[in-house]
Amino acid sequence: MQERDLDAPPDDAPVVLAVDGPHGPVIHATARGAETSGARVGQRVVEARAAAPHLIVAWGDPSGDAALLDRLALWARRWGPHAAVDGDGLVLDTTGADHLFGGEAAMLADIEGRLANAGLSARLAVAPTRGAAWALSRFGPVRAVCHDPAACAPLPVAALRLSDDGARTLSRLGLKTVGALADIPRSALMRRFAKGREAEPLVQLDRLFGRLPEPVAPADAPDPARAVIRLSEPVQDPTPHLPDLTRALCAGLARRGEGARRLRLTLFRVDGEARWVDQRTARPTRDPDHMLRLFDGRLEGIDPDMGFDALLLEAEAERLDAAQPDLAGEVDQTEALAQLIDRLAARLRHVTRPVPRDSHVPERAQALVAALGDAPAVALDRPPRPPLLLETPEELRVLYAMPDGAPMRFRWRGQTLDVARFAGPERIAPEWWADRAGTRVRDYWRVEDARGRRFWIYREGLHGDKRGLRDEDGTWRDAPPRWWLQGISG
Repeated sequence: MQERDLDAPPDDAPVVLAVDGPHGPVIHATARGAETSGARVGQRVVEARAAAPHLIVAWGDPSGDAALLDRLALWARRWGPHAAVDGDGLVLDTTGADHLFGGEAAMLADIEGRLANAGLSARLAVAPTRGAAWALSRFGPVRAVCHDPAACAPLPVAALRLSDDGARTLSRLGLKTVGALADIPRSALMRRFAKGREAEPLVQLDRLFGRLPEPVAPADAPDPARAVIRLSEPVQDPTPHLPDLTRALCAGLARRGEGARRLRLTLFRVDGEARWVDQRTARPTRDPDHMLRLFDGRLEGIDPDMGFDALLLEAEAERLDAAQPDLAGEVDQTEALAQLIDRLAARLRHVTRPVPRDSHVPERAQALVAALGDAPAVALDRPPRPPLLLETPEELRVLYAMPDGAPMRFRWRGQTLDVARFAGPERIAPEWWADRAGTRVRDYWRVEDARGRRFWIYREGLHGDKRGLRDEDGTWRDAPPRWWLQGISG
């Protein structure tokens, strides 16, 4: 099937697609009508025509077919989240999704109808295992629903996805069907197909019956970021091997343009047990020395038993573009801060950091979150705040010239301070979605006393605002404003 022509011939047409071979054109793909005439993939066109002169031969476009299958794999995800190209077809993991289409049979009918609307024909099968679905789609009925891989027993051994050598081996042994191979005692199969390439029939049989896993890996799924060290002799302390492990992982991350956000170091013991240590980072990194410091002291409580013989370091990665010093030779200080947070979090139980919140009310303008959390920063357009905010504002007694004017003198902690300079007011209104009824408006002032000390104070309420006191009947009445100190600048 060529990418530029999606009008497939009728299923019963004896059409084959040919490509150049070492000794002339060979068959690359066959329609169903050609298969019934004896044509098979890999056969020379001359031989096929000698047996079936009515064959229709067209030139194939393997690269175009591959590109079309890649696009179809993405399009096929409407029936399940995992779809991938599987040789000359597609494989989908529809676990838990078939009920959305009315059941497995209705889902296959929907797939066939949509492909037909695109000018494509297909052989479809749904089965508990990937191997059974592959076998039934190529050697079973046009549309098959199977709930037991044992239904593949009558199919030829070619349904096991064997290589030519594997198929010839079974043929010499007189095994023609999947069921004939499955009926042989397991111990006999293990003795005959136990090593290397000879184990292929046994492996494929186990995949068909679900004894070996065969997950669907989407074509666009990235390879996991990992580094492995296998040791010829077990070791009690794997620490000396960590530098090579982190360098290997970071080299792989650099090629991918990524950095690690989460790390897992897995230590495999010779008795088959595994132990692991997890570590998170404040921002993506591919600095091997920094990764190495994150595991300082983290392996001391792990029991090596008879020793470790393999180490695996895996990373959950995010994009990380290359960085360089600026023109003045300075490096990005945020990277140094992130590394400091990582080292502290690796040693201390709870490390927090302040993050801005979407609020102009000072006590709500930031919150403490886990230092390695992913809380987003919120940038608000507001005047700068003092470096020191009191956890609880302290009430002041204030003298002012005008009722709603700037403070002239205030008393705080037994001291009477005269205001030499001031700036303000900055008005902050109540947040109706968060504050209770009757919350009063605030006017903030930056003031400086005669000794140069700077304070951030605010007046809560206005004269005549009908707020501050509430009667028993629920009505509000006027109360004098109150003054508070909330921040100190120096």
